[in-house]
Amino acid sequence: MKFDESVIFDPDLIRRYDKSGPRYTSYPTAVQFTDAFGEEAYRAWAARSNGSGRPLSLYFHIPFCDTVCFYCACNKVVTKDRSRSAPYLERLFREIAMQAELFDTSRPVDQLHWGGGTPTFISHEEMIKLMEVTRKHFRLHDDDSGEYSIEIDPREAKGDTIELLRRLGFNRMSLGVQDFDPRVQKAVNRIQPEEVTLATLRAARKAGFKSVSIDLIYGLPFQSRESFARTLDKVLEVDPDRVSVFNYAHLPELFKPQRRIDAADLPSPAEKLAILKLTIERLGEAGYVYIGMDHFAKPDDELAVAQREGTLYRNFQGYSTHAGCDLVAMGVTSIGMVGDSYSQNVRTNDEYYERIDAGCIPVFRGVELDGDDKLRREVITRLICHFHLDKREIAERFGIDFDDYFADELGQLQGMERDGLLELHEDAIQVRPEGKLLIRNICMTFDRYLREQPQRRFSKVI
Repeated sequence: MKFDESVIFDPDLIRRYDKSGPRYTSYPTAVQFTDAFGEEAYRAWAARSNGSGRPLSLYFHIPFCDTVCFYCACNKVVTKDRSRSAPYLERLFREIAMQAELFDTSRPVDQLHWGGGTPTFISHEEMIKLMEVTRKHFRLHDDDSGEYSIEIDPREAKGDTIELLRRLGFNRMSLGVQDFDPRVQKAVNRIQPEEVTLATLRAARKAGFKSVSIDLIYGLPFQSRESFARTLDKVLEVDPDRVSVFNYAHLPELFKPQRRIDAADLPSPAEKLAILKLTIERLGEAGYVYIGMDHFAKPDDELAVAQREGTLYRNFQGYSTHAGCDLVAMGVTSIGMVGDSYSQNVRTNDEYYERIDAGCIPVFRGVELDGDDKLRREVITRLICHFHLDKREIAERFGIDFDDYFADELGQLQGMERDGLLELHEDAIQVRPEGKLLIRNICMTFDRYLREQPQRRFSKVI
């Protein structure tokens, strides 16, 4: 079946279905993690994974930021003191060595990602050392065939930073922009001159990065349809490979920096929807494909190709083309996936230092997936990545009668079918173009934990 790349913005449907729900970077989601899963369980899953033959994906969390962005909900340490990275990296190097002992040295690293915080907060010498230590303990590719990516704050990309990162093996990057409007930047405490961003992008292209993505946020203070149109114009002029346009979730009771944002300055729900509609139209006119969950890519980008070919995947870093990897996450608060388990490291630097100094893998919670979890994860992944589900394939793979097993869920989907979000066929579920923006709602139908614990707090789907 030919993949339908179209997406339709239906304001009435969006208003009706705009409720809170998970983003499904995993299933079960992190709210199901428990401290009953600790270091011993993690080590057992790592040992078990070595018989799988799967390659590895490595994630490193660098938590430091020079200044706080008021919208931010990430785990970070805001400091002007650059020396604070040294004791953190010392422990990270030791965790790399400890983690590497758990995994077969023959397993190649197909994916590598530095996230934060601000990964480029650390010095050039520290970047070189981090990659040297990683290469010493894990089998990195030397032929540029791996998907090695890094999150970049252009304000922290000094001089030859981009060229250095390319030499170290990075071939993909995402540039944090959020909005080019000076008034918006001031309101969220992220003053980032346009030329700084463009200089970083030009340096990435000159250095030979395979893919450059620009990250934007809609729903920030003082944004309007007209102001965001100007930002989109500037983005499209530089022609990035991918564009991510995230919905700002204002949850000041959960994220302290957001208390610095005056809710009265936020765009109204109607204006926010107008910004989203404009964004979808403008990016579509410019030839970008809607991948899903805020992500757009050029038709020849590997994400768009993987979606058309049915191989797209989703994990804690977002959409990915490497579905068959075990994700080894290192650094404070990082989340990994090894075998049929998820695990998370401790949340604070002090806890992290204490665990590492004691010679312990710093996992403090996680979850082991049972048969139902694996089944529902596959259903949700197929829908959120491909907007299509072959019921026969799922039934054969998991040994179930799909319609019988998911009788209640299919009953709920009938209402969505009447509303035009999807089509229920004898052998398939097909998401319609009108339902793509509401894919989280569709996936939530299959989330057993969400039904059992409906009071959990999540961001709005739009």
